[in-house]
Amino acid sequence: MQSGLISVLVPLYNEEATIAEILSRVMSAPLPAAFRLEIVIVDDGSTDRSAEIADGVCARVPDFVRLIRLSRNRGKGAAVRAAIHAARGEFCVIQDADLEYHPRDFLKLLGPLVDGSSDVVYGSRFLGSGRAVLYFWHSVANHLLTRLCNLFSGLRLTDALTGYKAFRTSLVKSIPLRCDGFAIEPELTMKLANRAARFAEVPISYLARSYREGKKVGLNDAFEAVAAIVYYWMFDDRSAPAEVRAAKRPSVGD
Repeated sequence: MQSGLISVLVPLYNEEATIAEILSRVMSAPLPAAFRLEIVIVDDGSTDRSAEIADGVCARVPDFVRLIRLSRNRGKGAAVRAAIHAARGEFCVIQDADLEYHPRDFLKLLGPLVDGSSDVVYGSRFLGSGRAVLYFWHSVANHLLTRLCNLFSGLRLTDALTGYKAFRTSLVKSIPLRCDGFAIEPELTMKLANRAARFAEVPISYLARSYREGKKVGLNDAFEAVAAIVYYWMFDDRSAPAEVRAAKRPSVGD
């Protein structure tokens, strides 16, 4: 890992309308002092012009933007895994390729990592004075899944399913990740908790989009998230030594 380098991991699938704008926002985002940026884009078998547009950005700024192409669409989890494998930074941030999460929040996400107080930082849509506006059933599902995740992990998260997560790269590289789809979100939470990682949550801005605008998460993803939470609570011996699993689970704010 290269100290002073932050890897922004961008899983990409059929986001031709937003990929150029989100990359522009990432490149102009504020970073902690003395840190520089690399962007790792993983195209997950897009069938529109997403990869072509991203490739054009890479051609203009080849020094710190890379594009990896998967041969077929496998899901967000597969793209995130490939990006983590390629990341060279001391810390990494997952940045979705739509415009729901804004890179202006990078300083909030990275602060607890840079000052050494945390290993993992989640951007919560439900903290602070602002409040995320989600579809009703999305909101219900999110709160239920967060409660379930907290029950099985011992954490006290407000938004376990957030797409805005930052980590020490060496830590997340050391964890075998297996979910191909959106269940990567609870899988990360459960396995990081099993590693007794130090968690923090920070408030972030969030602009929810509609299905007409390209939102991809659906009911099946909620069922897969439940299965992932239970499965990785019961069967996680390959990603956490027994002595770590037996230790007290960390809580946000401890």
